[in-house]
Amino acid sequence: MKHILLTNDDGFDAVGLKALIEALLPIAKITVVAPARNKSACGHSLTLDKPLRMICVEDDYYKIDDASPTDCIFISLSNLFKEGYKPDLVISGINIGANMGEDITYSGTAAGAMEAVIHKVPAIAISQVCNDKCEDIKNGWDFELAKKVIVELASKILDNSFPLDERKFLNVNIPPIKADECNGIKVTKVGYREYGNDTHRHLNPRGEEYYWIGLHPLIWKPSEKKDCDFEAIKANYVSVTPIMLDLTSYNDIQAIESWLKK
Repeated sequence: MKHILLTNDDGFDAVGLKALIEALLPIAKITVVAPARNKSACGHSLTLDKPLRMICVEDDYYKIDDASPTDCIFISLSNLFKEGYKPDLVISGINIGANMGEDITYSGTAAGAMEAVIHKVPAIAISQVCNDKCEDIKNGWDFELAKKVIVELASKILDNSFPLDERKFLNVNIPPIKADECNGIKVTKVGYREYGNDTHRHLNPRGEEYYWIGLHPLIWKPSEKKDCDFEAIKANYVSVTPIMLDLTSYNDIQAIESWLKK
């Protein structure tokens, strides 16, 4: 039986992770390794300054104290799987909230998939887009569309047809609609996210300053061909974006070489 390793940056008991497990159990053996608490927006961080303790919650289900999704994948691949054996697929999610545009660089969900492909394991990051305060999720969102899509994608990959080269993964975003309202799946590029500066300054009882970083609305720069992840979601499509870890700006190499010679 095929084997899928799951993680989630919302924590080991996240509703999105539970929905993901429920969807995938019929098609594969499932192992879960996730942070013990919410680690949203931790990026591709690896914990190097303290030991991490893996705790077995139940069979094939683990949480790691104060770990990032990157830690979870890194530790599990080298400790839960026999030498020479790796899972057939890693899936990170279902994240609560979008991971589109430059938010991918902040995303612990995307980072879990990044870590997997570094170790030559095919990977998907999947996120459920919601309203600004995710009230729809809090009110019992059924994840019907997300579960349908992830089973379809995972099944294709488990049939030995992962479509990407090494160090590339699929970033999937699900529109906040019911399954019968979806217009299909659209392959997209990363959008150009517009950011504000939503920080809130407060004083604690001792008069010391502290800050909360707020949530930014999903605002983006329109793409010429209307083919980015934001626009697909707005049009009620599932967005599937191929992501590569190579961040080199190849078009600028020659320009930088000329600049250095001046």
